[in-house]
Amino acid sequence: MSNPRPFPPASSNPAPALSNSDIVRKTYSLLSGTLAVSAMAAWAGIGMAFPYQHPIILMLIAFAALFAVLVTGAKRSPMALPLVFIFTGLMGLSLGPLLAVTLRLANGSQIIAEAILGTTVVFGTLSLYAWQSKRDFSFLGGFLMVGLIVVILAGIANFFLHMPALQLTIAAAALLIFSGYILVDTGRLIRGGETNPILITVSLYLDILNVFVALLELLTALQGRRD
Repeated sequence: MSNPRPFPPASSNPAPALSNSDIVRKTYSLLSGTLAVSAMAAWAGIGMAFPYQHPIILMLIAFAALFAVLVTGAKRSPMALPLVFIFTGLMGLSLGPLLAVTLRLANGSQIIAEAILGTTVVFGTLSLYAWQSKRDFSFLGGFLMVGLIVVILAGIANFFLHMPALQLTIAAAALLIFSGYILVDTGRLIRGGETNPILITVSLYLDILNVFVALLELLTALQGRRD
C-alpha cells in the first residue's frame, strides 16, 4: 500500500440545499471524472522521467494537494473542484512506475486488466450491498483505523526489510481494509452522513485506488511471469 487514506471531517459549514439524490449524483459523477484523470495521468506517467526519479517529491506534492482539497472542500470553496483533479492527476502519475514494472512481465497487460476488473467488481459489489442493506457501517471505523495504522507501520518496516512474504501480507490486509472503507464511505453517502460531494469523493477515490494497488501487487506476486 502506497497511498494512505485521509479521513476528511464533515464540513462545519451549513450544507447547501441539495437533496441526498443530488449529492449522490454529484459524488459519482465527480468520482468518475477523477478516476478518468488518474487513468490518463498514470498512462502518461509510464513514459515520464519525473515519477521514476523523484517519487518522494511527487508524493509530497500530492499530499499537499490533498491537504488543500480537504481545507477548501470543508469551506466549500470553488477552488476545491480543480484541486481535486490536480490531486488525482498527481496520484495517477505516481502509479506510472508501478504500472511500468508490471508491464515488463510477460503477462503484465493481463495482470493490469485483471486488477482493473477486480477493483470494479469489489467496488460494485460492496457498493450494491451497502445500498441494498441500508446499514450503518460506521461501527467498522475503529477496527479499520487500527488495521490501517498497522499496515502503514508494516509497510515502513518492509521498506527496509524487503521481505516478499511481508509485502504480500500487507497487500492482502490493505485489500480487506479498503474494501471495508468502501462500505463505510458508501454508507455515509447514502445515509446522508456526508453532505459535501468533494469530501466523500476523495474518500471513495482513495478507497478504489488502494484496492487497485493491493490487487495489482497480489496478482503480480501470484501470477507474474518474467519470460
